[in-house]
Amino acid sequence: MSAPKDVLVRGNTIERISAEPIAVARAATTTIIDGGNRTLMPGLIDAHWHAMLVRPTFATLLTVDIGYLNLLAGVEAGATLMRGFTTVRDVGGPVFGLKQAIDDGTIVGPRIFPSGAMITITSGHGDFRLPFEIPRAIGVPQSRGEQIGAAAIADSPDEVRVRVREQLLLGASQIKLTGGGGVASPHTPLDVSTFTVPELRAAVEAAESWGTYVAVHAYTSASIQRAIAAGVKCIEHGHLMDEATAKLIAEKGVWLSTQPFPKEIAEVFPAGSPERAKALEVAAGTERTFELVKKYKIKTAFGTDVLFSPELARQQGQLLVSLTRWFTPGEALVMATGTNADLLALAGKRSPYAGKLGVVEEGALADLLLVDGDPVANIKLLADPERSLLVIMKDGRLYKNTMHK
Repeated sequence: MSAPKDVLVRGNTIERISAEPIAVARAATTTIIDGGNRTLMPGLIDAHWHAMLVRPTFATLLTVDIGYLNLLAGVEAGATLMRGFTTVRDVGGPVFGLKQAIDDGTIVGPRIFPSGAMITITSGHGDFRLPFEIPRAIGVPQSRGEQIGAAAIADSPDEVRVRVREQLLLGASQIKLTGGGGVASPHTPLDVSTFTVPELRAAVEAAESWGTYVAVHAYTSASIQRAIAAGVKCIEHGHLMDEATAKLIAEKGVWLSTQPFPKEIAEVFPAGSPERAKALEVAAGTERTFELVKKYKIKTAFGTDVLFSPELARQQGQLLVSLTRWFTPGEALVMATGTNADLLALAGKRSPYAGKLGVVEEGALADLLLVDGDPVANIKLLADPERSLLVIMKDGRLYKNTMHK
């Protein structure tokens, strides 16, 4: 926290910060907000989000018209921004059209760093094909997930290169591969490792040729170690890793993008289903994961990975608050702002947005929240964004302003 200051925003950037009053010429386009000693902070960043997958059920995702899915995602995008999350890293889904609509002002939503289709193998996490769709001719997209751009199946280094390059062509800022089993996939147990090291290395080489990086979904030690051996720079999840793997992540300087999963994540899956059992197993690993993060000082990004649950999405801020089980409120806030922005910066020139995120400083992009109180002293304020967030600004534009002008 700093002493009271004036902040001048011009265009989409923070032009000046001063302990002395900043004189500005009043004009029709000028908005002056008296913060009244409240807290100005950077917009929040969710480093593991799936904008297209939050509101539909799993069955809806695989059956309804893509136009309906985009409309659902558009409504959720507005709700995400109103929770104070001005930026998300989308790590899997047909999100390019949604991003374009947000960026050109057609709809309201956060900045999106898109991965596009998550790349998987036959039978891997993200292969949602039904039995009648197997076998298929190699390389012929028949499944619903592939047709809508949610997933891409690749079963050799050459095919991996093609799928990576396709997503880069479409505008991906980073690449997402699924290196092991997943909760939502009905065909893939958690303990399996999927891509081979040569396949993973092919993805890394293709992404690095474009100046960006690969993030790999991996829960287990085996799948994490395989990804690191291939040169992967970011591991998603890690909830089932052992201590030796945590130490390896730290030694190699690899990012861990992980989530404080509550047991409620299991409730989106039917009682007694394998998916619910897998969700509970992953949630049970959360405590140990963050203990290892703390012990080995792993570079850690915060995300939520909400799937198929608008109810859980409304708790996005509460999930951030839950980090205080392992971190101070200040540490949690830095993770969800400046630290997450450092991870986004790995995209280099493939970043869709020029400028610095995650900080309140001169020259940074003007993504700002005015909080009615001190979130360092009471981080629970962020769990009630409707009441606590008085001003929400993204890219210099006010999307919420409850202060008197």
